[in-house]
Amino acid sequence: MRASAFVYPWDVVGDPRAGARLAGLGVEQVTLASAYHSTRALTPRHPGRRIVTAEHAAVLYRPDTARWAGRELRPFPQSWVPGDDPYAEAAEALTDAGLQVHSWVVLAHNSRLGAEHPDTSVVNAYGDRYPWAPCIARPAVRDYLVELAAEAAVRPGTAGTELESCGWYGFAHLHAHDKTTGVALGDAAQYLMSLCFCTDCRTGYGSAGLDADELRAAVRRAMEPVWAGPGADGSGWTAVEKLLGPALADATLRWRGHAARSLQEAVVAAVRSAAPGPGFQVLLHADPAPYRTGANAGTEPSHILSTADGVVLPCTGGDAAREAVLAPFTGLSGVLAANFNVVTGMGGSPGTLAADAAHAASLGATELRLYHAGLASGPDLEAVTGALSAVRGG
Repeated sequence: MRASAFVYPWDVVGDPRAGARLAGLGVEQVTLASAYHSTRALTPRHPGRRIVTAEHAAVLYRPDTARWAGRELRPFPQSWVPGDDPYAEAAEALTDAGLQVHSWVVLAHNSRLGAEHPDTSVVNAYGDRYPWAPCIARPAVRDYLVELAAEAAVRPGTAGTELESCGWYGFAHLHAHDKTTGVALGDAAQYLMSLCFCTDCRTGYGSAGLDADELRAAVRRAMEPVWAGPGADGSGWTAVEKLLGPALADATLRWRGHAARSLQEAVVAAVRSAAPGPGFQVLLHADPAPYRTGANAGTEPSHILSTADGVVLPCTGGDAAREAVLAPFTGLSGVLAANFNVVTGMGGSPGTLAADAAHAASLGATELRLYHAGLASGPDLEAVTGALSAVRGG
């Protein structure tokens, strides 16, 4: 199975040993961030630093001023990695080490965009804005995301791309000093709290036969028992239908599904148009449940594999988790990359990677993704090296 490790440019820039170390893991590819959200990251092996604070969502290259001239929404440049184009510098070093480089592009997840342009954000049924979640139904946001994807995905020295957050983002967000777990929100409550009521979504609900004010009131009524009780509300789409009612739930999903599919189609088409040749691979980080939101955007398996070359699926969490995300793609043609967290300190299990990869392969996975080679400890990386050797030997 072809394997790729996620890294940030700051893991590579300024570290002359980074390329050889990554190649020594046994991976053939590196998935390198070119547009990323805010984060604070450890760099445990870098010779010159230990902590990188990416203060806001940004591109890790110099954006094309002509492309963005006259546009209100545009990518923010970074200032925490030395150099004009840290992505290009890192990509060159990785290529020199014999690794193929694919870009890693985060799209609909940008807190600074929401802070500076509040009208771009998802607005929940209570009128609260989610500045980290651009509403993908808004034309200006869609235009921005499509243009960003075309620029950030197709960087010099890049053979493919992986698009994260190419769909709806919602309530759940790993936020600084998060204080949102006082009431446990299951699938249904998460979905209801992720429904957007901006002007464009209100119009969209109308196209699905809904009155936006009545829907908003229904959402708030449905959430009252969640706020008053233990919070648990079940899992899966049936839990959403139970909480909101099947007719309302299905109508909201029709509108949101249309918005997500059309965005994904436009983004993939823009990337392919900008790509240097037909062999440029386009994958999406995805979840096979269309109602889900977040970095692994909810998709319809047959649609997404007719649009992109494949998907990257979250496979950390045991056999049941892998089966839940891989089984819906059974019999469909395309790349199925099983994504495993290999950072023990972040809940990963590099020690079981060989067995987990074998199980994923038995369910149809064709490639592996390893999150995250820059963040992992030395022992974690040693376990990855051994696991990849065992996978290849098996």
